[in-house]
Order: sequence, then C-alpha cells, then structure tokens
Amino acid sequence: MNTTKRVQSLNHVGIAVRSIEAQSHYYSQVLGAEYEGAEEVPSQHVRVAFYRVGDVRLELLEPLGDSGPIAKFIATRGEGLHHVAFGVTDLKQRISELQQAGITMIDQQPRTGSHHMQIAFLHPKSTHGVLTELCEPAADA
Repeated sequence: MNTTKRVQSLNHVGIAVRSIEAQSHYYSQVLGAEYEGAEEVPSQHVRVAFYRVGDVRLELLEPLGDSGPIAKFIATRGEGLHHVAFGVTDLKQRISELQQAGITMIDQQPRTGSHHMQIAFLHPKSTHGVLTELCEPAADA
C-alpha cells in the first residue's frame, strides 16, 4: 500500500473565534484542555492558540483585522468549526496525487502554517463540504 495516500493522524481541529481571550476560559477551564501557547501567522492575517486534548490539538483562529480568510469566514458564517487537519507524509507528493484524482486544491503547493508546519488545504467542494487541511512538519523543524 502506498503510504503517501494515507493520513497519518488527526492533527488538529480549527475553530474560528472572534477573540481567543474571550474563549480561553471555556477551552482551558470548562473542557480542561491544556493551553500550549499562541502565535501569529501574518500571511494568513490570523492569531492562533493551541489547546491539547489527548493527541489532538484544538486550534483557535482569531482574525487580525477585517481581511483574511478567518475574518471573512466569521463575517459570513459566524464563529465555529472551520477545518479539520490531518497529518501526512510527503505533502508535496500528496497534493499531486490528490490533483490527479480530481480533488480541487486551494493550495497548489505547500505553504508555511503555524507550529512549523507545511500545509495545504483541499477545497470543500471536493470534500463533501468539509474544509480539510493536510499538514507535515517542516524539514527544518
């Protein structure tokens, strides 16, 4: 079996929020998730905070201003589930395989995301309405 065609793990669940600070009590105190830190991803106009639940992270995505994909998502749909991310190996090869299989990609090439990851998104019209992210640790991470 070709292992590049398999997802390796559920890496994280992305949740769009207006304010990480306003939501932090719920995730850390009510749910008991372990706060791992926050960082900005200027290329995506977003601040992210990670909360660990077992082997999976919850990634809270807060827009940095009124532009960018998360700001547009919240303006259109409100806060809530944004995407599901799966860990893969050889992301560049996986993108090529998906394109050959007829999957519409948002990202034609891997790009840098948070946590030193290389990421690529699959378009929801090819994934039954679920925005799907593939991620792989950067080679220099």
